[in-house]
Amino acid sequence: MEEASTVVYFFVRPSKIDTFATLPENHCPVSLLKMRIYGLAFVILLLVCQAQVCVSQSTFLPVNDDVYHLIERYELKMGKMSSTFHGGVKPFERKAVMEFLDEVETDDPNLNDRDEANFQQLRRDSWEWTRDTSNVFAGRFQRLNRNGWPKSWWAHPNDLFSHHTDEFNIHVNFITNNFLARDNTLDDMVYFSGRGAELRGTINKKLGFYTMITDNQGYFPGYVQEYAQRLNFPGEGLTKISAKNHADFFSARGYISFNPLKNINVQFGHDKNFIGNGFRSLLLSDFSAPYMFLKLNTRIGRFHYTNLWSSMINNQDSTYGDLLRKKKYSAMHHLSVNITDRLNIGIFEAEVFTRDSTGGGFDINYLNPVIFYRFVESYLGSSDNALLGLDFRWIPARSTSIYGQFMIDELRTKELFDGKNSWTRKFAFQLGAKRVDVLNIPNLDLQVEYNIVLPYTYSHRDGGRNYMHYKQPLAHPLEANFYEILGILRYQLSRKLTLYGVTMFSRKGLDLEERNYGGDLTRDYETRYSDTGNVVTQGLLQKINLFDLRLSYMLAQNLYIDYRMMNRRVAVQRQDDRQTNLFSFGIRYHLPYRQQIF
Repeated sequence: MEEASTVVYFFVRPSKIDTFATLPENHCPVSLLKMRIYGLAFVILLLVCQAQVCVSQSTFLPVNDDVYHLIERYELKMGKMSSTFHGGVKPFERKAVMEFLDEVETDDPNLNDRDEANFQQLRRDSWEWTRDTSNVFAGRFQRLNRNGWPKSWWAHPNDLFSHHTDEFNIHVNFITNNFLARDNTLDDMVYFSGRGAELRGTINKKLGFYTMITDNQGYFPGYVQEYAQRLNFPGEGLTKISAKNHADFFSARGYISFNPLKNINVQFGHDKNFIGNGFRSLLLSDFSAPYMFLKLNTRIGRFHYTNLWSSMINNQDSTYGDLLRKKKYSAMHHLSVNITDRLNIGIFEAEVFTRDSTGGGFDINYLNPVIFYRFVESYLGSSDNALLGLDFRWIPARSTSIYGQFMIDELRTKELFDGKNSWTRKFAFQLGAKRVDVLNIPNLDLQVEYNIVLPYTYSHRDGGRNYMHYKQPLAHPLEANFYEILGILRYQLSRKLTLYGVTMFSRKGLDLEERNYGGDLTRDYETRYSDTGNVVTQGLLQKINLFDLRLSYMLAQNLYIDYRMMNRRVAVQRQDDRQTNLFSFGIRYHLPYRQQIF
């Protein structure tokens, strides 16, 4: 018999439609590819979408703390929120960012020469959506022939190669990130080298696409190595670690997106997402590895409703017999409402689940985009990991914003207020503030943030349903059972030179003598040390004081050299203090600075 292609079965009962699944190999005479299908209706929608139905589509601006701060800075200079995107749901569409810059230009919020330089830099990043590219790309960069193809490379300062017509728009770039450093705790030089390519574009302005891949090797600071040994390498998937702790890994992201209706965007692919307005997010951060997701963004007036369905890796160390890593799934939605042009409130809900010992499939009950997931969980009789959250952002005056988040992981109101400090008091809280042009010093921006996560938050009785992906937290890198104070200073000294400073003070409770004090998300909460008397930082107290200072100079569009100095002191009860002094020099092109603040 000839080898057959993949066969997928759907089980239908008179009163119930089961989760999508694939028959075991011994049930079929041909080999079957083990796969999980979710979001089938939306994939079909993508395939049959007619050009006359879809509307103009854009790709997304990758999450980059430096770039997104510039966008928020313009909001605060205007003293109101953007009308083209909601700042708490990232990434932003490039088209929406360009429309916002047009709004800034109309508002004329008294920009200085450095703001103007940043303004033009953002426009060049997404030049295909500018209203008048001739004003931005004057002189030698305008070298296009009649068909829109460049007569030479670098037709635009932001692209190695580009082509721009109504039918097809493409941007191709070489990307790289490299640094050399000295860590006083290590004998060898610290280094990192990543090289690859990035491609984005649109077809008929209806279908957007993005892909990037880099090949990376590095020997990272000692504290990063320790984190990778306990969990996984921060922000990446499969990482090969040599006997001498040298890391080797691929990074890859890619997605397609389209608008079936004017107000609805559909995005499908592998990437990261971020919900919140702070340096950290206690709801969903971009700290973990990229994951496969299907996302719906619906914007109607002051409302922005996000649906996010994801397929994640349960645990890097847990596999089936054939080494296929076990899967978990998540369903999330977030409703963001601009109450006024200065006040935004968001509501968040998430479910993390698996279905059986072989990994199961995505439960289609969670595909309903407009239902309370906690009801679905109860309806199914499951014990999935449910999380509820709130977030807000307020601009009380020009140049200032206040933001925060509250996430609750166990909704038992009786035990929440009984004063016994039950282990079920599982919640996280964030409060922060930002100020631009502090003390009327141009381009001196300050941010202060406080985060606290109680013991056992984000964990579950089934380790496969904890709030992690690829053995990395989906929220805060310190996991749980900690509090943290952050100070972030950004000072742009000239059009090309910027100073970044981050100070972190954290206190965390570590497990002691194998007792589970609630700070390790890889452990299930059934192994908890006590049902009552639980307080933040219980266990073995760990203190981390970190100061990170970086100077970045832009040599050309998206080409930076970075000089970094970092001091990190760790004090753990019953142990000697450890101090890391790090000095590094690097160069990067079309890639964000790799943050490793934990």
